[in-house]
Formats: sequence, C-alpha cells, structure tokens
Amino acid sequence: MDTRLDFITNPVSGKSLKHLVAAGKAVAESTLSPTTRELVLLRVSQINGCGFCVDMHTKDAAAAGESQVRLNLVAVWREATVFTDAERAALELAEQGTRIADAAGGVTDEAWANAAKHYDEEELGALLTSIAVINAFNRLNVITARPAGDYQPGQFG
Repeated sequence: MDTRLDFITNPVSGKSLKHLVAAGKAVAESTLSPTTRELVLLRVSQINGCGFCVDMHTKDAAAAGESQVRLNLVAVWREATVFTDAERAALELAEQGTRIADAAGGVTDEAWANAAKHYDEEELGALLTSIAVINAFNRLNVITARPAGDYQPGQFG
C-alpha cells in the first residue's frame, strides 16, 4: 500500500507539520506523565482508525516500558482494572474531545471536572494539546492512507 501524498515532504503540509511537531514537543516538556500522554495518543488514534498512529504509539509506549496488558486494554479501558483514576479521567477527556461531532454537547462538565481533579493547569493544557494534535496527525494519516506496521520506536527523533 502506498500513501496518497507524502505530507511530510509536501511544501505546504510539510511546513505546517513543523508547527504540529513543535506543539507535541511542548507537551513532551510539560509535567504531564509520558505514560498518560502515550495512553491518550493511542486511544485517540484507535477511535480515529489511524493504523499508522496506533502502530507508532503502541510501539513507543512498549519501548518506554508500558506493559502489553495495559496496551491491549486501552480500547476497553472502562472495563479494565489496570488504569488509575487519573488515567481514566484523561482517557475520558480524550474520547469526548475526539468524538465532538458524535456528542451533542461536546465535552461534558463532568468529564472536565474529573480531569481537573487529577491534573493541574499545566497538565490539563498538555492533555488538551495532545488530544488536538493527535487528532490532526490522525486525519493527515487517514486521509493520505499512510500504511501501518513499519514504524520503529523513536523513528522521528
């Protein structure tokens, strides 16, 4: 399978991509737990059906020491006992923030309050940015039909 367009080397999308990458780096430099960040990136990518990003974030999380059991259960986190209350709040926020078109009211006050109970303002900002940026990356990959399976942990630095 070949990608429809290489958005990395395309003059317009490549230039825009640098800004998305910079936003991701700001999140990586925040106090948000890298574990929480990877779980959120993986869950949003699962929802959006982005095979490339599911492959990437599963492998990056495993390389960082995340257990295979937890990675296998991200898609069904509500029924799984392996996630903390804070991780559950982040996953709920990520799901509601990703499924905005599916929900009449967007992100509920309850989901926001629950996340705010577990994360300070810096971490909430990092969560919001992570959700927004991964949604953008998912859309770029899905629209261009970027194939999954060949990603190597740390491939993009």
